[in-house]
Order: sequence, then C-alpha cells, then structure tokens
Amino acid sequence: MAKSPKCMVTTSRRPTRKLQAGSATRPSSADIEDLATPGVLAGPALAAAALRLGLLRWYDTHRRDLPWRFSATPGPEGREKRAYAVWVSEVMLQQTRVPVVVDYYSRWMARWPTVETLATATQEEVNEMWAGLGYYRRARFLLEGAKQIAEKGEFPSTASTLRQVRGIGDYTAGAIASIAFNEVTPLVDGNVVRVISRIFAIADNPKESSTVKKFWELAGQLVDPSRPGDFNQAMMELGATLCSKTKPGCSQCPVSSHCQALTLSHENPSIGVTDYPQVVPKAKPRRDFAAVCVVQIAQGLEQEMAAGKCNLFLLIKRPEEGLLAGLWEFPSVLVDESKTDSLNRRKEMDKYLKQLLDIDVKRESIVVLRKDIGQLVHIFSHIRLTMHVELMVLKIKGVVGQVCNKGQDSMKLKLVDESSIDSMGLTSGIRKVYNMVKAFKEKKLLDQSQIPTRKRSRRHE
Repeated sequence: MAKSPKCMVTTSRRPTRKLQAGSATRPSSADIEDLATPGVLAGPALAAAALRLGLLRWYDTHRRDLPWRFSATPGPEGREKRAYAVWVSEVMLQQTRVPVVVDYYSRWMARWPTVETLATATQEEVNEMWAGLGYYRRARFLLEGAKQIAEKGEFPSTASTLRQVRGIGDYTAGAIASIAFNEVTPLVDGNVVRVISRIFAIADNPKESSTVKKFWELAGQLVDPSRPGDFNQAMMELGATLCSKTKPGCSQCPVSSHCQALTLSHENPSIGVTDYPQVVPKAKPRRDFAAVCVVQIAQGLEQEMAAGKCNLFLLIKRPEEGLLAGLWEFPSVLVDESKTDSLNRRKEMDKYLKQLLDIDVKRESIVVLRKDIGQLVHIFSHIRLTMHVELMVLKIKGVVGQVCNKGQDSMKLKLVDESSIDSMGLTSGIRKVYNMVKAFKEKKLLDQSQIPTRKRSRRHE
C-alpha cells in the first residue's frame, strides 16, 4: 500500500540539461516538493492536496459515462463484480481506443457476467469474442486468470495478491485494487506518464527503468488517500482527454497551476508542453512475407461451387505459443522476400500442404482453380507482414471428410462451410484475406452470369 503523501527532504539533485544556449533549463527528474512553486502554495503537502482536490472536482463533473464505471453494491459480492468489470475493461483498453472497447466490453459482459462464468469458457470461445481487438495474448491471460481465481474461490483484493494472478501486472493490479477495493495504491499507464511528466517537467526517457520507477514513486505520493480509485481514474481521464499528446487543453486543465511544463513554456518560447514526455522513436517493424492459400474443397456442380454452395474451407490452428497463439487461419507459410514470386510460393505451399494433410495436391485431388488474388499488408506491433494471397479450389479424390484426419495433428485442422466462416471470430488480418477472396469470387460469378446475356442480345440485334 502506498504511503500518504508527505514532504520529502532531498539531499541531492540530478543535474539539469540545457535545451539550447541561453535558454531555460528543464529538470531531468523531480520530487513531489517540486509542486510547491514559489508564490502558489506554502509547501509540497499542501500543493499535493490542492492538486488532488482540483483534479477530483474536475473528474466528478467531466468524467465520461462508460459502462465499466459503476458503483459497487455493498458487500463482497458487489466488490468482486466491480473488480471483474475493472479487470476486463482495463485489459481491453490496453492498446485500444475507448470507442472500440465499449461494444466489445458490453458483448463480453453479456456473455460472461462474472469471473466464474468466464472460467467455464473455452479458449476458442474467448478468441472468437475477442476477434478484431488484436493483441490476443490479453484474451488468453484473461481466461487463464479467471480459471485461477475461480479455482481459489476468492477474488484477490490487494495489488500484491492481484499480481500473483496470471497476466495481471503492476498497472492492472493497481487499477483493480484502487477502483474496486479502495486500496491506496497507484497506477501508471501512458496517460498517467504524460500527466506526471508535464506536472514535474520530467525530460528523462520514459522507457528507461529508472524513469519508470520515478513515475511510480510520484504517482504513489500523489494518490488521494480517501478516494484512490477515483483519483487514479481522474489521472487517466485527464491524460486521455485534456492532456493529450499533441493538443493539450491547458486553459481548461484543472491542475494547470501545478504544471511545470506549462510554466516553462511561458518562460521560454522554445519549450512546449508537448515536449513532455520525451518522444522515443519506435523501432522499425520487422518485414515478413507469407504465402497464404485459401483452400476451398469443392463439392457439387460447377454452378453450385461458383455460387458458394457446398464449399468447405480448410483452417489451420496456430501453435499455442507465439504470435496469434491458438487462433485459426488459412494455410500460411513464411517465405523469403526474394522468393515471393508465384512459382516459389506455390512450391512452398504445396510442400506445406503435403506435410500438413499428408496429401499430394497434384495426385490426390483435381485442381479446379488456382489463382493469385493479390497481396495485403497487415501491421502488427513489431511486424509488417505482406501476405501474398491465392485461392485454390480442389476436388478431393475420395472422402472429403478424411482430409483433416490424414494430417499429423487432426486437432489442429478443420473444414468449415461458407456460412460458418462468415460468422467466425477470425483475426482482422485473416478476415481481410477472406474478404478479398470473397470479392474475387463474387466478381467471377458476376462475369460468368453476364456472358450468356451478351450472347442473347447479339442474336436479337
């Protein structure tokens, strides 16, 4: 539990660095006593109290009405329900915008309203509900954490015990403990980093461990002892709205009188509030290339196949660890950038399908159609994946249902019909691939339907 804010005695200071010759300097580190700017308040404790009061008043008036912000009903059951709601919302909000999360959160809570109901779900059900949010490890950790909590029979109520749950780190533990259980404990996310770095004019690299530690220390000293959950939410709300990255609304900010970045910007035109926190360039994403083959097992007449009837699609389950773990996708194989031409891609795909299904495409099936559809670029946090997409329509010689049973691991293969694939929770990248193929087939069907019409019109001319 964080201690209540108090005046800290600083015996030494880290050196400041100059922005440019003759300009004002900005501090590279800060303490809570820096809140006590001359002529504003008598001391750091009073300054922190005034900041809390101003921020909480603003939050009470201006906070957004969000479905996970509700008062817990009295008693342990009410607090646990609140804790579960905070947990789900905070995990969803990581790397995702609020407007997107609202709909996902509402659907999730309608399906699994308590941690106990979530614990009974399968990973595949959770993945389907999560599809489109990205960063699928979050969904896996939510399910694993729910099973862990349900097994113990009690929702952890302190930040220290919450951190023992699978997938719950310092930030999420602080959010749940303070908001649901009123523990006086801080939290630090990107929004809080931005607010604190501007209040204290912290110019250090926000990604460095020493700077991160400083943010946690300051957040712990600032958190309101009587309303820790509301204060933490107010800090995040301020960072998400008024104290934005590029266009901060300093004139409406409830703590602008405490903001040293704003003070420095008034003193020196070369310094801007948006200089804080320091912008750290992102590493360039790795460039990967993949051959993706939408394998359609055709059954029935050619007209039925073209209309999308009696078609089955082959899906592969990804490994349980790594990128997009445990999710379903079309057959996909990574290729070197120098081998992304059609011939090399098809060689690699044929090899992969033979290994996967133990069938020889050329010998054990009739290739009705094999067509390059195009390419898509899908961006992950650290990978720029270029997918070269082809459609391969096969007629299997033998029993179609035996296709998946012949593979090395039939549990990782399945055939689904077109109506099922339309409603499946595919990842956004795979959904793009499917939509591209679907658009190609629709155009092909349209072109075929127009050929007889043109012939008949010539006869009547």
